[in-house]
Amino acid sequence: MENQANGLLDSHCHLADEAFIGDLSEVVGRARDAGLEQILCILAAGNQTEYKQAKRLQTIWPNVRFAIGVHPHQAVEYAGRSDEVVRDVREAIEVEPLVRVVGEIGLDYHYDFSPRDVQREVFHRQVTLARELRLPVSIHTREAETDTVAILEEAGRREVRGVFHCFAGDASLADHALALGFHVSFSGMITFKRADALRAIASEVPTDRLLIETDAPYLAPVPHRGKRNEPAWVSRVLEVLAEVRGTTVESLSQQVMTNFRALVRP
Repeated sequence: MENQANGLLDSHCHLADEAFIGDLSEVVGRARDAGLEQILCILAAGNQTEYKQAKRLQTIWPNVRFAIGVHPHQAVEYAGRSDEVVRDVREAIEVEPLVRVVGEIGLDYHYDFSPRDVQREVFHRQVTLARELRLPVSIHTREAETDTVAILEEAGRREVRGVFHCFAGDASLADHALALGFHVSFSGMITFKRADALRAIASEVPTDRLLIETDAPYLAPVPHRGKRNEPAWVSRVLEVLAEVRGTTVESLSQQVMTNFRALVRP
């Protein structure tokens, strides 16, 4: 049986995704049974289906908090009108009082679903908005580390804080994230067989900058790999992270909750 700890959290999941429409209540029930107290649910700005699911989630789990932003995959929708990104994200934040984070936002040069110049402009504008609103950001970066850090430095002016979610970069990126004052969040990927390099990085991140997540419905941890992920399985992420850091599940669980609450206001 997997170890459990009181005070668990999932700092990044997509429970408003269509993957959970049919059994949202059951998924939340399993999360609570696993000891989760808090989640941060990511919403796509302008996605009315996700907004509707978010309202359902609030009634089931009042402790939920939200992040809203334009993902780099959707940045193409703002090609030629990037000024409208700020309007749309700001309006979404004003409508939903439980939004605490701008995200997930960033750059993805692996899939290139959006032109890179459009991605950069959309990202830059959202970081600027987060600085104006004094909100943290949730960063998605894939094969775009140099540009991601440059935009955070330029648009964020070292005033914006946040988290590099679902961290999968190298030690250099972790160092840059920490130098910018960011947290680093680890997902089920640290349980994968060939993730020795990632586990090594996870063992070195300062304790007060650590977060854990599922990124559900994606990236289910071993032994659930290949299935739809869900918040209850963040306990496995915590277990492996505690093991590589040579600490207990209980103490690490308390620390990551403290870290989350220092970054994301209640």
